[in-house]
Amino acid sequence: MSMLSPEKPSDPASQIVDGKIIDGKGIARALTDQVGREVAKFVEQGNTIPGLAVVLVGNDPASEVYVKNKAIQTHRVGMRSFMHMLPQSTSQDELLDLIAQLNANPKIHGILVQLPLPAQIDPVAVTNAIAPHKDVDGLGEVNAGRLSLGIDGIVPCTPLGCLMLLKSVHEDMTGKHAVVIGASNLVGKPMAQLLLKENCTVTVAHIHTRNTKELAREADILVVATGKSGLVRGDWIKPGATVIDVGITRVPAENGKTRLVGDVAFDEALPVAGHITPVPGGVGPMTIACLLHNTLQAARATQAVAEASS
Repeated sequence: MSMLSPEKPSDPASQIVDGKIIDGKGIARALTDQVGREVAKFVEQGNTIPGLAVVLVGNDPASEVYVKNKAIQTHRVGMRSFMHMLPQSTSQDELLDLIAQLNANPKIHGILVQLPLPAQIDPVAVTNAIAPHKDVDGLGEVNAGRLSLGIDGIVPCTPLGCLMLLKSVHEDMTGKHAVVIGASNLVGKPMAQLLLKENCTVTVAHIHTRNTKELAREADILVVATGKSGLVRGDWIKPGATVIDVGITRVPAENGKTRLVGDVAFDEALPVAGHITPVPGGVGPMTIACLLHNTLQAARATQAVAEASS
């Protein structure tokens, strides 16, 4: 019995759009509120409080802030948060030992290891060491394989968030041409699989694609996840297209400050696009909200297995 379908979280997000700009913050808030209500109901039924373990190796300040924010949001929806802050010198065996302990802990339903990891640790080995039913980032080979085959599983948080944003403006995506720029395992590949499941015609462009601009111009739906700020200009966008900007880069601003920008040149794209996500305030807030959703779904699936075996 699977409790991990990616379609379920689209409901609370319905149609929170301010003109052309898709309100990622508002949609994330709606999903987080819904998860909080469902956690309360889940616990009232006598189930264990869902628990999320987040592991950070090293002392990168940006990652520390991000991890702490995850802990705050986890508590806010009534879940337990287990934070493990490990030194930069942690060996791969030490990290794998911790994951084995977390896999065996019945109080923990979701495990997330913050990436990137130090050079001495293989991220693939670490990701695949997480038990598939606790892999709330959806990056292990089991959940990636399930997504590829169209089988219900845990879907990576950022692509799932992007899908929810798309569903807020497209009730039905059947037959639409979707172009994904970026072919990473984290975003691009799973995003393409999710769009295929929505009956889109999907094109994936990557670093070796020769005619990316021309492909982008044909897209009804354009998802950009390259990490290259301002890559997609206004003349890359088909008039009326929906643009989802996954990129986030900190660049210098006036008077010595910095600002966050995406992979899309927003000011150029806004007059052309039918709908577009801003940076910040678009995809970013959805990632944590979907992490909470995935943790609740993992807790439900664990409970269902326990009931079936009792």
